Amino acid sequence: MATGLTFDAGALIAAEKGSRTFWALWKESIARRADLTVPAPVLAQVWRGNRPVIAKLLQQCRIDVLDEQEAKRVGVLLAAVPRSRDVVDASVVIGASRRGDAILTSDSDDIERLVAGQAVALRVVPV
Repeated sequence: MATGLTFDAGALIAAEKGSRTFWALWKESIARRADLTVPAPVLAQVWRGNRPVIAKLLQQCRIDVLDEQEAKRVGVLLAAVPRSRDVVDASVVIGASRRGDAILTSDSDDIERLVAGQAVALRVVPV
């Protein structure tokens, strides 16, 4: 079982919309003291200024920076998976793969296609 949880943009948007699934998984993750991660590209994709729900969530999360080596891994993954162009989704998968996290997403089809391009098995949790 994954010890951590990585959020994609859709998961954060689901939180803002009051998704019961998101909040149940959030509470469970907090209770078991899971490592919660938001990749920096995800934050850039959703942040538009005053986002109180996201700001509150970020207080409990680690922001995963996309450095040069990670950016190269993202590019290699996108090259390996046909019809994949979403740098943000690929950064979610690369980071979660490195940490062994489960991924909380509203776009499980695209995330699962990218996960299949990796050499590790990751749990993808739809929200």
